[in-house]
Amino acid sequence: MIMAQLTVDAGICGFTTTIQTASADMQIVQISFESECPHVNKAKEELTSVDAFQELFKKPHETTVYQVLSKYQPHVTCPLYSGFLKGIEVAAGMALPKDASISIEN
Repeated sequence: MIMAQLTVDAGICGFTTTIQTASADMQIVQISFESECPHVNKAKEELTSVDAFQELFKKPHETTVYQVLSKYQPHVTCPLYSGFLKGIEVAAGMALPKDASISIEN
């Protein structure tokens, strides 16, 4: 079983989300998460598993992650979209675990 745990600090809102992904067959990825964000928490019942092969080779707006989160998430720039997809990618063995980040300087 391949597993990944990610912590996403969404930025100025101050909300942190912990995402757990796991796959026994490197294709179907189970997803669970805990979030301080009330919008993201509304997606818990719908965002429970995906087929990584289908999910990761679609255009971003066609993915289950984007379709489910977009129903509840009011901010298009929220990094959770990418966080969930990176977790799926790692759990499916399609990427090695490596931190990703966005830095903003004024």
